[in-house]
Amino acid sequence: MALEHPAYGQLRRVTPTAAVLLADNPGPMTLEGTNTWILRAPGRSDCVVVDPGPKDKPHGTAIAEATGGEIALVLITHRHHDHTGGIDRLVELTGTPVRAKDFGFLRGSDAPLVDGEVIEAAGLRITVLHTPGHTGDSVSFVLDDAVLTGDTILGAGTTVLDSSDGTLADYLSSLDKLVEAGKGKALLPAHGPDHPDLEPIARYYIAHRQERLDQVRAALRVLGPDAGAMAVVRRVYADVDKRLWPAARSSVRAQLEYLRRHG
Repeated sequence: MALEHPAYGQLRRVTPTAAVLLADNPGPMTLEGTNTWILRAPGRSDCVVVDPGPKDKPHGTAIAEATGGEIALVLITHRHHDHTGGIDRLVELTGTPVRAKDFGFLRGSDAPLVDGEVIEAAGLRITVLHTPGHTGDSVSFVLDDAVLTGDTILGAGTTVLDSSDGTLADYLSSLDKLVEAGKGKALLPAHGPDHPDLEPIARYYIAHRQERLDQVRAALRVLGPDAGAMAVVRRVYADVDKRLWPAARSSVRAQLEYLRRHG
């Protein structure tokens, strides 16, 4: 019987080239945990790993065991610690090089990821797509049959915009890119379950963002145009678990910046 999400510590096959190891770090922001993707071309023993996950020795060991240590390259979708915390443990165990858009996460390489570049490794052809919005350094990886979206599109729920460098204008543009890149391809997210077709999920995300913008506009009509982010959260996110309000505040800051700039 095939494994189903969530399957902690077990290598779960999703597509002919992609399998996933789910880290045991569930929480309000990580859903069931962080998905570490292991990409392997048919007939190859080496592989590419996407997002080694949090700083967690058992998870790093599980990745090394699942890959037999034959990791040609590790790719990072974005800077958050639940994706990058496990980098050094995996490098220690396997000696793999690591590439990311952010220079701070490079290991064994001095080349940050570039939008549109094509990576050929372990018999795979992977196109880098810069998809900022969740964070400024967020990237997605496009395969022949799937797109790995990091936290830009999740397998459940919606994405928080990190207002320290994530913008809603960037995010909406990134979703448009993913609609095009994901036609006929599976969605392989960094949190939550995978989906066989990315495009309708991306279109739902776009509609959801427009709906939230309308709700924020309505809140500002009541609260006044200079209302702060938390005042808007209390009104717009009243039905959301209060433990998530700090994350909602980050998204609302990005929404307010967008509305004050674009209307």
